[in-house]
Amino acid sequence: MSIRERLSGNEAVATAIRQINPDVFAMFPITPSTEIPQYVAQYVADGKVDTEFICVESEHSAMSACLGAEAAGVRAVTATSSAGLSYMNEVLYVAGSLRLPVVLAVACRALTGPININHDYSDSFAERDSGFIQLYAENNQEVYDNYLMAHRIAEHPDVRLPLMVCEDGFITSHAIENIELEEDAAVKAFVGEYNPENYLLKKENPLAVGPYGVSAYYMEARVAQAQAMINAKKVILDVAADFEKTFGRKYGFFEAYKMEDAEVAMVIMGSSAGTAKVAVDELRAQGIKAGLVKLRVFRPFPGEELAAVLQNCKAVAVMDKSEGFSACGGPLFAETAGACINLDKRPKMIDIVFGLGGRDFTVDAAKGVFNRLENIVKTGKTGPVYTHMGQRG
Repeated sequence: MSIRERLSGNEAVATAIRQINPDVFAMFPITPSTEIPQYVAQYVADGKVDTEFICVESEHSAMSACLGAEAAGVRAVTATSSAGLSYMNEVLYVAGSLRLPVVLAVACRALTGPININHDYSDSFAERDSGFIQLYAENNQEVYDNYLMAHRIAEHPDVRLPLMVCEDGFITSHAIENIELEEDAAVKAFVGEYNPENYLLKKENPLAVGPYGVSAYYMEARVAQAQAMINAKKVILDVAADFEKTFGRKYGFFEAYKMEDAEVAMVIMGSSAGTAKVAVDELRAQGIKAGLVKLRVFRPFPGEELAAVLQNCKAVAVMDKSEGFSACGGPLFAETAGACINLDKRPKMIDIVFGLGGRDFTVDAAKGVFNRLENIVKTGKTGPVYTHMGQRG
């Protein structure tokens, strides 16, 4: 039976960690994720978990300690943000290539420079090719639920990949919202124990972890890793189906909000989707067929499924909360446009980079995007494909 509570996103993540009781938590603090290890440290001190809590000298070391623990055959977790995630960069790629299912909580925050501690997705998007599965949340409930599903996805024998549970720095990490928690025993039963097939301390089957990949074998290892990411799509949906059956809340690759007959649509991620939904509702009341797709899973990217939802739209705006510096659009636009490229009938598509460094995104701003889409439908002219929104002139 669900328990009504009021928690921040960080405390929701920490609560999920307490309920799962991982074997190792390696920590190094960085705003705005620092609260997560603080809560877990208190749980350890109070005897609520028997997690081995390791304080290290850097984020690079935190992820390295997690890899050592996972390679030894136990469940390991950590948390970080922004430059801390960037400092882990080398080890993130190692985690993916070694197929070690570390779960990493990321309170997404802008990268420097200039120095900024507020929210956008420049940190997590910079690691999109590291081999980590990436789940994103609109609100604190989704943060908690994503974390409950994370270990089952990452540790599945057809996957065995590391996973990031991403929340919006300060917006969801620190804001307190109503949330439904599940009972400890129900969470433990749902997540289950970690039983890796092979690990360093398994005396019956000695193995090496992290060998040198000579040319004759490197590509095969990468192809196997790529296939695991493909396999993750089915596992994500299977785990979500079991989650809905167990706890009653439904998840997929994305939420298609009023998309059944939408002519103009927005593709967006995270807490900004809640703001955009209000705009959609107001426009619908005016007779405008607006809709949105809130992406929950960025890796593996659900390209085929997203294209199927967008194919009947006349114009689509992709909202990028990260500047890719490609001179032609952000990371989400590149993925979405690529997914739609072979559609027999595809919408006109624009990319709007917004919200960088915590810049506000309002209902009126969202309605302005839809007004631009309406004009594209009316005139048949896209205009500039790649633009920014919200900056001073």
